[in-house]
Amino acid sequence: MAAWPSLQQVCRCTLLSCLPLALAACGPAATPPAAPAPAPLADVGVVIVKPGALGLSSELPGRTEASRVAQVRARVAGILQRRLFREGSEVKAGQPLFAIDDAPYRATLASAQAAQARAEANLGQAQALAERYRPLLAANAISQQEFVNAVAAQKTAEADVAVAKAAVQTARLNVDYAAVSAPISGRIGRALVTEGALVGQGEATPLAVVQQIDPLYVNFTQSAAEVLRLRAGIASGALKGSGEQAAVNVVLEDGSLYPLRGKLLFSDLTVDASSDQITLRAEVPNPKGALLPGLFVRVRLEQAQAPAAILLPQQAVARGNAGDSVMVVGADGKVAPRPVKLGAAQAGQWVVLGGLQAGEQVMVDGFQKLRGSAPVKAVPWKAASSAPPAIAGAASAPAPAASR
Repeated sequence: MAAWPSLQQVCRCTLLSCLPLALAACGPAATPPAAPAPAPLADVGVVIVKPGALGLSSELPGRTEASRVAQVRARVAGILQRRLFREGSEVKAGQPLFAIDDAPYRATLASAQAAQARAEANLGQAQALAERYRPLLAANAISQQEFVNAVAAQKTAEADVAVAKAAVQTARLNVDYAAVSAPISGRIGRALVTEGALVGQGEATPLAVVQQIDPLYVNFTQSAAEVLRLRAGIASGALKGSGEQAAVNVVLEDGSLYPLRGKLLFSDLTVDASSDQITLRAEVPNPKGALLPGLFVRVRLEQAQAPAAILLPQQAVARGNAGDSVMVVGADGKVAPRPVKLGAAQAGQWVVLGGLQAGEQVMVDGFQKLRGSAPVKAVPWKAASSAPPAIAGAASAPAPAASR
């Protein structure tokens, strides 16, 4: 049987096991845990407010129209013998286009000329008789009645000559009308009749259409409310009017910009009751005939100028029933909403007419990083490189602000 350890051995083991704990208790004091580092400020994209003079443009739908349109018609009856032009070509005023059989009209002209010659011969005879009777009347060789009859015969002969001359003129006009000419200069379309057709029988038969397309008209419409708003801004002095000679740019259906600028001719005096629109007309040069009548286009029209306008990206503006607002980053990094007064959209940006001061920082990107009233770090905002370049001075239709 094993012997039990002695009391001395037990005490020695206990002392050795407690020695490390005592040494640990006599060591240096434990350090407290370090405080957590502050969270970094969220980066948000901002733009600096820079007011400046800006032309306020509107982009409006419209259609092109020829500045002059003339229908070529047959003014005399007859068989169409020849077409003297190439369809779709440019023609000059007075250029022969069609030839109608003029043989009957030449015969009528010859007959009228013969009748005129006979009338002139009768007039000569009547004049000679009246001159011969004049001294005889003074010598009482003839009666007063015979002299009066001779003078009346002379005047009748003069009237017959006038009638004959008118008949000759009418016959000559009919001969001229048989050669149909262009009434104006322009581009002629297709022929509406062919050779051998009987034209002008009972009515003036349409033969072709000539259109002058240089310059070209553009008819477009604008909301009456927008016109009144612009006029009110001009009357109050907030805006400056561009006048009747406002510059006009034409945007084609494929989005390309027509290189030549036009000018505004007039705006209508009445409002269309069915659409609440006002019709306007612009004149656009078209020397190469690139624009055709009836083409759908969009018109960029500068009607007023704002002396201290601000351009902001559309995603910087929040629109709602309570009004329009932007988020402004203060000097302390705090973000606060600011109500603003908007104009129309311009080159993909909103035109701000009031509510901001020069030098303020308007938040454009990073709305999802906002955390209550926590400050943020403002960094310059850069537009996405994939976005198409905006055309300077162009306007686009207002679009809703991007959701945040």
